Amino acid sequence: MLLEDDIKKIKGVGDKAKEKYLRLNIESIGDLLEHYPREYDEVKPIQPVNTLKEGDLAAIEGNMVSMLKMKKHGKLTILTTVMTDHSGGMIDVTWFNMPFLKNQLHMGTVYILRGRVARKYGRLVMEQPKLYSKQDFHRIERTLRPIYPLTGGLTNNALTKAVQTAIRETEDIYEYLPADIRSRQGLIGYEKAVRQIHFPENRAELLEARKRLVFDELFLYVLALRGIRDSMTESRSGHVIARSQDVDDFIKSLPYELTGAQIKAYEEIVGDMSSGLVMNRLVQGDVGSGKTIVALLAMLQAVKNGGQAALMVPTEVLAAQHVKTFREMLGEDVSVDMLTGSMSAKEKKEAKAGLKSGQTDILIGTHALIQEDVEFEKLSLVVTDEQHRFGVRQRETFFKKGERPHVLAMSATPIPRTLALILYGDMDLTVIDEKPVGRLPVKNALVNSSYRENAHVFIKNRIAAGEQAYVICPMIDEGEDDAIASVSICAGELANDLPASVRIGVLHGKMKPKEKNDVMEKFAAGEIDVLVSTTVVEVGVDVKNATTMLIENAERFGLATLHQLRGRVGRGDKQSYCIFMMGTEGKETRERLQILERSNDGFEVASEDLKRRGQGDLFGTLQSGENVFELADIYEDSAILEQASAEAKNYSLEKLFSSQKDLTNEKASFRGNKNQNMRLLKKISQYMGEVTL
Repeated sequence: MLLEDDIKKIKGVGDKAKEKYLRLNIESIGDLLEHYPREYDEVKPIQPVNTLKEGDLAAIEGNMVSMLKMKKHGKLTILTTVMTDHSGGMIDVTWFNMPFLKNQLHMGTVYILRGRVARKYGRLVMEQPKLYSKQDFHRIERTLRPIYPLTGGLTNNALTKAVQTAIRETEDIYEYLPADIRSRQGLIGYEKAVRQIHFPENRAELLEARKRLVFDELFLYVLALRGIRDSMTESRSGHVIARSQDVDDFIKSLPYELTGAQIKAYEEIVGDMSSGLVMNRLVQGDVGSGKTIVALLAMLQAVKNGGQAALMVPTEVLAAQHVKTFREMLGEDVSVDMLTGSMSAKEKKEAKAGLKSGQTDILIGTHALIQEDVEFEKLSLVVTDEQHRFGVRQRETFFKKGERPHVLAMSATPIPRTLALILYGDMDLTVIDEKPVGRLPVKNALVNSSYRENAHVFIKNRIAAGEQAYVICPMIDEGEDDAIASVSICAGELANDLPASVRIGVLHGKMKPKEKNDVMEKFAAGEIDVLVSTTVVEVGVDVKNATTMLIENAERFGLATLHQLRGRVGRGDKQSYCIFMMGTEGKETRERLQILERSNDGFEVASEDLKRRGQGDLFGTLQSGENVFELADIYEDSAILEQASAEAKNYSLEKLFSSQKDLTNEKASFRGNKNQNMRLLKKISQYMGEVTL
């Protein structure tokens, strides 16, 4: 079995199964091996019930002391009982949407249950535990089990078996990093790293595997950046965009004054676009700093100079919101249209026609903007919002849509300048470090789950005052229904605690784009009072009347994600609040989250976070959004990023592949084979765009 062989080479994977793997972008054996676990389940021995603590993921062995009770909340079916064991301790147990258990569980029978322990209304409760036979439990005890990203119809068990087969039978997993780099950086071999990232014997093995594979990703990324930088240096632009008096008049007509930082950013953009050289600028600004108006002004400059502008955003919800805002601000003088994946064929055809004819001045959309059949009459400015979610390849593809158009990237991700210079080293950097006048800072509270009832009362009071609220839930279990279960449970608990008149909506990543847009439009229109959501609301959603956010199990998110989530409130002139609720409380957890409690400054939060973090918080920190990398995280792996950048200075893409001719001298060559090199080429092309290669 070889890396580039079809996934159907795996025994048991036929045409139907392959369709499911393709939904996860797994086409070959190599793709499967690079489909890394999203987390690991550390199976500890059975615990006495009287030793359980809030936040534990634990196994217990005991019997029911009360009959199973079943009740319904809308579509949610809830089963509850109380369990005890030899220790004499007792714990409530709850299952959601599993009514069949009522006929399977009996008083007096001993069961092994394993699940997450929470605290609800002052009592410990084990939610959605799995049932095990003694034989099944003892087989997995004291192991680290990989939990993979999944899709409908593909189980974690099936994917695990496929990976085991691939590791056992693939013949061409070769080393390709020179020995001197591996020695200097303390990296294990590639084949060993692949095996250990999927099936580590212990945490130490997991850490050394992750370190090696993260280094590889960042090393190749920095090489790709250098290739782009070399190809774009001092490139002449096909569009000299002169300063427009119309735009200056538009700025004067705004109902608010721009901040000094916004004016500085705008002036730098005007200078770039009128210089005759291609602008390649990154505007970095904290959530709520006013980057969108700066981008709008740049696009208006392009339009007033006879060109077209395009804005690519990461979600359809955000695209629809920008279209609405731009049309309201620009009026009928400027034609603003949208292009997203969920639009009908007729709508897409009309949008593309308006673009090609020049009738559309500004186009806003998602990745649909970079499809081959999208043609502009005269594209002179490309804007990407949330730069880190697109990767360099999409930016390069977008760049080819016009005659060397100007490129403006925007990011609310607060990256310290030293890292930004490595990650975006091919771009000029502008930082917007002021908030608009009149914005009140968000008031933060860090609490444990015993405060939940108080938090729900607080939300009830804010709703009564005519305001709206978000409740953010992390996923509670592995599998494709995580998000649905998570928001359903949160919504059910809120329905119990809040008056029946409070309108509760749910939002999660498994919903179709149109469903998500409909929910967000209702929330923005004030037709939903409380929006229960996963991190899908993290990017850019702007509802000024939403003043309160409750984040459940805040310790399970990275600080950067929490800060982005908090940025959804505090966007109007009312006082806003963010409640970070810890499901598991410990000294380190509290100290880390206190950074957010103390400061609303994203750059300060990122800087403090980097000082505190060790190598890879592998257990329990959830990632969100579309990461450019499979494993690497620019915050947690900042030290490895700097090391990879230093090592990459001694290599180029040409050297990377030309050195393959001399496999006898390991120091001067990246050892590997044809299939391995093809995979390296694919990975680099993801970062920089095939045309540059």
